[in-house]
Amino acid sequence: MESKVTVIGVAVGVIVAVAVQKDVPLELKAVGTVRAYSTVSVKSRVEGHLARVYFVEGQEVKRDDPLFLVDPRPFEAAVRQAEANLARDRAQAENARVELERFARLARQGVASREEYDQARTRARSLDATVAADEAAVESARIQLQYCSIRSPIDGRAGQLLVHEGNVVKANETPLAVINQLRPAYVEFSVPQQDLPEIRKHMAGGALPVEARPDDAGPPAAGQLTFVNNTVDTSTGTVLLKGTFPNPDEELWPGQFVNVALRLTTLNAAVMVPARAVQTGQQGKYVFVVRPDGTAESRPVVVGHMVGDDVVIEKGLAPGEQVVTEGQLRLGPGVRVEVKDGSTG
Repeated sequence: MESKVTVIGVAVGVIVAVAVQKDVPLELKAVGTVRAYSTVSVKSRVEGHLARVYFVEGQEVKRDDPLFLVDPRPFEAAVRQAEANLARDRAQAENARVELERFARLARQGVASREEYDQARTRARSLDATVAADEAAVESARIQLQYCSIRSPIDGRAGQLLVHEGNVVKANETPLAVINQLRPAYVEFSVPQQDLPEIRKHMAGGALPVEARPDDAGPPAAGQLTFVNNTVDTSTGTVLLKGTFPNPDEELWPGQFVNVALRLTTLNAAVMVPARAVQTGQQGKYVFVVRPDGTAESRPVVVGHMVGDDVVIEKGLAPGEQVVTEGQLRLGPGVRVEVKDGSTG
């Protein structure tokens, strides 16, 4: 609390404040952007007619929920054709094995030539390879059929429908929709490179809490710092950080700007004064202290972190002492000041 000091006689009129002692959170503040924890651009893996859409725009979807159906009939026919080819070649391969056994007996009896036996063996092996290829073709056709049913790969919220029912889609080309995972969510923000050593020092003691406030009215969302980029942006001299937020109520929305506060530590029993009380001289930082006899004293101080409009005094002041916040230009050591109401509390 500040109070007005007026000139009485030769006293100098100033404004003073009381040095207070309290626990102070040491925070870095920035403006951040909300990002989805995971983003999937849904595309078709097969070409065909988009037969059905199972969701509406903006709907929340779960993992493996059906999203789209590409007309499966051509792919069902391809599966049947592949299975028929497999059945035919298996029959031929079985016949070839029977012939091979017969030529093997005849060759042992000297009735069949070695050349006839080798030809039968080659034919049997060739048909076995054909069966293996047919089996792979059946598996491939079944996979293509499965691709006709497009399901959500993650839990999230569907965005705008980009291709509507009835259109023809191509494989791995046009996105059909985008799904964003909002629980949890990321908040990206940047801090000056000068703050990086302090951040890394406090990270060694555990995860650092991060708060994100979409507006000044509601309570902030709470999260933890989970990422520090491995390089400094040379164009801005800043380091990219990410906080992860559970976001159960989806208060944070991708693309939203938020005010971010990264708490590094809490300074216990710190002495605080308004920042405007601190002056800079040839010997360094100092403040004018109002002594009990009503005179000013120039006191050197060691200044710590800024917290809003206040500053931490690490050395040089005791709690309860009065410091001058306005009118320092007319002061000097021993100059009289007088508090009008006799109190600065």
